[in-house]
Formats: sequence, structure tokens, C-alpha cells
Amino acid sequence: MTGERVPIGRRVAYLRVRRKLSQQTFADRLGKSKSWVDKVERGVRSLERVSTIREVAAVLRVDAATLLGDDARPAEVAERDEGVARIRAALSTYGMTAGRDAPPDRWGRAVAHAWDTYRHARYPQLMEQLPALLTDVQRGQARDPQAGRAVVVDAYRVAAALLTKLDEASLAWLAADRAMAAAAGDRVLSACAAVQLGPVLRASARARSVLLAAAYRVAPSDSDSGTPEELSLCGTLLAQAALTAARTGDGRAAGELLDEAAEMAVRVGDGHDHCRTAFGPAAVDVARAVAAVERGDGAEAVARHEAAIAGDGWRWLPLEHRAAHLVDAARAYLMVGEAERAANALARAKHLAPAEVRHRPTARALTAQISTEAPILELWHLR
Repeated sequence: MTGERVPIGRRVAYLRVRRKLSQQTFADRLGKSKSWVDKVERGVRSLERVSTIREVAAVLRVDAATLLGDDARPAEVAERDEGVARIRAALSTYGMTAGRDAPPDRWGRAVAHAWDTYRHARYPQLMEQLPALLTDVQRGQARDPQAGRAVVVDAYRVAAALLTKLDEASLAWLAADRAMAAAAGDRVLSACAAVQLGPVLRASARARSVLLAAAYRVAPSDSDSGTPEELSLCGTLLAQAALTAARTGDGRAAGELLDEAAEMAVRVGDGHDHCRTAFGPAAVDVARAVAAVERGDGAEAVARHEAAIAGDGWRWLPLEHRAAHLVDAARAYLMVGEAERAANALARAKHLAPAEVRHRPTARALTAQISTEAPILELWHLR
């Protein structure tokens, strides 16, 4: 559940399913009809009488405050808020804290571990790791700005990636901007940093031009002789620019940019993670589906999604990438009125990477939306 007030009917449905009670069994224990229960859970019938609320709470084995939503914030929301606060504090130190400097090789191991944690969508663990990692990196960078620059860029990139997931746009922008500053003067490192700018800037009118400038700066003069790193960075940035174009309604530009990215993807192949991009043909196929979602074309998005996950390359994408795409697929299914299939997509995402659904605000909002549209509220196992 998101931090907003959850309707009591949806809360009843959630608690009932957690108790493994069918609507009929629940109705029998209350002395009500199954139709009455269904209407309460769908919000058609309100629960207003204190005596009825107490009876429902007693059957569900909770107190009335829990049923009414007066209890504490969901644990995932509280955990996320606390983790973000610690990351914000770490980003505000600017390397001025006292302490013993860690050598760049230790930073490298810690940053590599952080990226591995992110790729497996272990967001609570990453929230625990990042404050100390950022403090070490910033302290070392303050002592010697040129020491371990690639590691510094990577540290800020993983912070920006996580913060974007958590809908912390301002902090994500700060981390991405720090990565860009650390990368200044290096063509490849600047492109690496720009990869994290894409999701942060996607709603900005300037986003496409910024991403394209970064893409063409790192693009090889001859694509046939380009390194996998150059092709992966350029292709990823082109795909992000395509998503920006799709969001502004420019479907033609989005298609052309994705076609260009697809040519590079063929040369890279699936199953790689050059420069933390996971770029390849499967990533471009997934991006085409997301571009259709951004354009509001649910039917095309569903078709492209189903084709993408049927391909051999799908299983080579990182868990985080696959789970994030399944969240976008749920949006597509809702666009075409397929609430139950949207719920199935979210359930698959949760199976692959539970934190993608539990900790990501976008996924939690979709779960809440599905619960109001799906006719069978047994879908609450998504919670």
C-alpha cells in the first residue's frame, strides 16, 4: 500500500486474503451474504456503523484501528523513507567529514557489490550500503579529485538509479549531476554518467537533446569497429532519448531512434552488461514496448511486451530490468482494460524481485489501482 489513505473496503479484502478466508467463508462468519462482502470490498457498500466495523475486525483478528487504517505506515514505506533520509544525509557531506580514507580499490569492490545488489533489485540492502559508500567516495574525492574517477562516477550512478526507482527525483538529479561532474573531460565516463540522467530528465523538454548529445559524443566513427562499451552506451542513450520522444507524443522520432539503437544492439548481443547498461537486442525490444506505453498505445505495448518476453534474450536481462519492465507491462494491460492480466504481470515482477513491487512507489500505486478494477480481489496476494 502507498502512503495515501487506503479505502476500508480494499483493506478488508487484503486482510481477508491474508487470513486465507474466501468471501463465502468470511460472509458466513459475519452472518452476511457473499454479495454483501463483495460490495464492501469493491467500495460499492460503505462500512459506517461502529458495531459492524468491530465485528469485521474481530473475524479478521485485527483491532479496529488497523481496519480503519489508523495504524502506522506500512513497513516498506517507513523503511524506504528512513533509507532515503540516510542517503540524503550522506550526499550532503561533500567529503568534509573527518575519518580515515579508504583506498580506491576498496571503493571499487564496494561499488561493484552495490551494482550487483541493484541488479538483483535488493533495494533495502542497497539503501543500507549506500550511505557509507557515498561517504567514503566523497571523502576520497575531496582529498584527490582524480583518484578512482571511474569508481566515483559509478558510485553516484548507482545512487541515482536507486533514487529514481524510489521516486526521489531531486536527490536522483543531485547524484546524477555529481556523476556528470566527476566524469567531466572523459568521453566514455561522461556517457556513463548520462545514462542515469535519462530517467531523471525524461519529463524535461531538454532531455532528448541532452541524451542525444551524449550518445553521439560517445558513438564510434565507424559502428563496425566500435567497442562493445561505446556501442552499449550510445545505444542505451538513444533508447532513452526515444522514450523521451514517445512521452512527448513524437512516435516517429521514437521509432527512428530505437531502430538506430537496434542496429547497435545486434553488434553487442544479449547477455552482457557493458558499462552497467545491460544493452542488447532484448533491451531494445523491451524499450519498444515501454515507448508504446509512454505514447498511450496500450494495444501496441501489450503486443510488443509479449513478443519481448518470448524471445531468448529476455532471460539474460538483469532481474531488476525484467521486473521493472513487468511493472510497465502492467500499465499497458490496464490501458486495454485487462486488470487481471495487469495483476499477473505484477505478480511475476514480485516473484522475480519482490522489492520492485514492495518498495517502488509506481508499482504500489499500480497495485492499488488494480485492486479497484479487478473483479476478483484474490489478487491481493500482490501485497
